[in-house]
Formats: sequence, structure tokens, C-alpha cells
Amino acid sequence: MKYDEYHLPVMADEITDFLVRRPGIYVDGTLGGGGHSGAMLRALERNGMLEGSLLVGIDQDTSALESAARRLAQFSGHIRLQKGNFSTMAAVVADIRSSMQDDLPVMGILLDLGVSSFQIDTPSRGFSFMRNGPLDMRMDQNEGVTAAELLCSTDEHALADLMFRYGEERKSRPIARAVKERIRDRGEITTTAELAAIVKSVVKGHEHQVKSLARVFQALRIAVNDELGVLEAVLSDGAGLLAPCGRMAVISYHSLEDRMVKMFFRSSSEDDWGPKGVGLREPVHEAAFRVVTRKAVMASDDEVSTNPRARSARVRVLERKAEDGGSCD
Repeated sequence: MKYDEYHLPVMADEITDFLVRRPGIYVDGTLGGGGHSGAMLRALERNGMLEGSLLVGIDQDTSALESAARRLAQFSGHIRLQKGNFSTMAAVVADIRSSMQDDLPVMGILLDLGVSSFQIDTPSRGFSFMRNGPLDMRMDQNEGVTAAELLCSTDEHALADLMFRYGEERKSRPIARAVKERIRDRGEITTTAELAAIVKSVVKGHEHQVKSLARVFQALRIAVNDELGVLEAVLSDGAGLLAPCGRMAVISYHSLEDRMVKMFFRSSSEDDWGPKGVGLREPVHEAAFRVVTRKAVMASDDEVSTNPRARSARVRVLERKAEDGGSCD
């Protein structure tokens, strides 16, 4: 199984249209198999902007990095690939820029959140309730606590809260109770099939079971990888990296992520009018950013028919305003 065969970039055309507008540094914080990065590099080449541009790709997954290196080989002089979590993006970019002769501006940042199709389809990663494998769920299998270890170390009430907060699972309390009873009676839950069987024992009806399994597995994955905590930090870091007229695009796949992105973009683009009731004629501080997408952009029906993963995808884009207050178009 090769990563390349399973990685279909979601809304690649829309992403390049939003981001690729000027030469400079483009950061793909969730490189995957390099599908989005390849699309951005081809757009830069097509528009005569490849010279003077550099694609920085970051991913925790060694398989993803190897696949991306193969896919992007023709652009080898214009890429830098780095193993790590996208939370290291600011440090990675700073290190690369310090070694460059030209101080290139950061003109585009992409964050494609969630788990890739390849990772879901690889049983040894433990992300899918449909494929039996070790209950791992770590994006980087060399670091951190596995989902199996998390289930053992978390008490029943905290586990129920985790499932409800990160998975919005209504039956989180009876599921958490069943999980802890199973661990007390028979020891650690080590496989995805074992966890799936426990969820099914609590939730009746096939359709309800599938939805609850998806929510529980999502919640554990988010907790294992601290995805929301990392996202909060990287949104701020990413916005701080952007040069004037630079843009950051975020693709999210569930409401928790999308809500966080939406609120951050909104707060970043609001002028400061001081305390309520003062009635200022001009803001104390004008926002440095503007939201490009008034509402989330969704994939077309044609794309969803060929790439079902795109069905739940939402794209939002933030832009740093021009220094002189003029238009970036």
C-alpha cells in the first residue's frame, strides 16, 4: 500500500485560486502525500512565479514525507520538507529563512486538518473502527500516549466528558462506563475491534452504531493528538507569519474545528472600537486581517462523487491586509 494511491487532495483548485497570487514562501502545514503542495507548485509554475518561490511542507508521518518527496521530485529545487507537527511551523519557517539569501515573504499557508484517507485505511495506525488493528491513533507513532493507554489512564467521568466534548456523542456516559468496566474485568483494550464491540454493546441499531463509532473514534483521536490545542496555537502563529496580502486557508472536517477557525478569523478581522458606549468615530486599532470567505466554501457535487472525503470539508481563508490599506487584488 502506497500513500500516493490514497491521497486525493480536497478542493485543490479552490485552494490554489485562494492562495497562489504572488511569489514567495508557501507553507503546507499538513503535507500528507503532497497533493495540495503539488497543485500550488504547478500553479506557481503556470503563472510564472516559481522562481522566487519556495514550498515548505511539514508532516508528522514519515510515510507521508516519503510519498510527497516522490510526488514533488520535479520541483526539488523549490521545496523543503520537514518532519514535525504543524505546531512547529513558525520555528521551521524561521530556520529556513535564516539560511536563505533572499528574505522571501510568506504569501500562503495551508492547513488541511484531520486524518488522511491513507492513515484511515492503514489498520496498524488504529484510526478506523472498520479495520481491526492496534488501538494507537497517534499521528506520530514515535511519540505520545496511545488511545489504548488513554482509555486506561482516564477515569470514567473524564472519559465521558472527552467523548461528549470532542465527539459530541450523546451516549458518552454509558459508553465510558462500559469501557471502564471492560478494562476492570479483562484488562487493557488493545485493538480497534475490541473498542468497537464495546460501543456496539451500548448503542443499538446499525445506523446509530456507525454514527456513535465515528464520534467516539474521532474524540479519542483528537484527545490523543491534542488536535484542538495545537490548532488554536497554530492559527495564531500562522497569521503572524503572513506578509501583507498573504493568505491562510484552513480545511476542516468537523464542527469543532470549523467553529474554532471561524471564531479566530472573525476576531482577527474585527476593528478595536474600545469600551462599549464610548461612541468613537474611528477605531482605536484597525484589524490587520480580513476574512476572504464570508462563509465556508464547500466541495462541488462532482468532487464529492469522486472523493467522498470532500463531503464534510469546509474551507475558510484569512488575508493580512496591505500595509498601505490598499487592495491586494
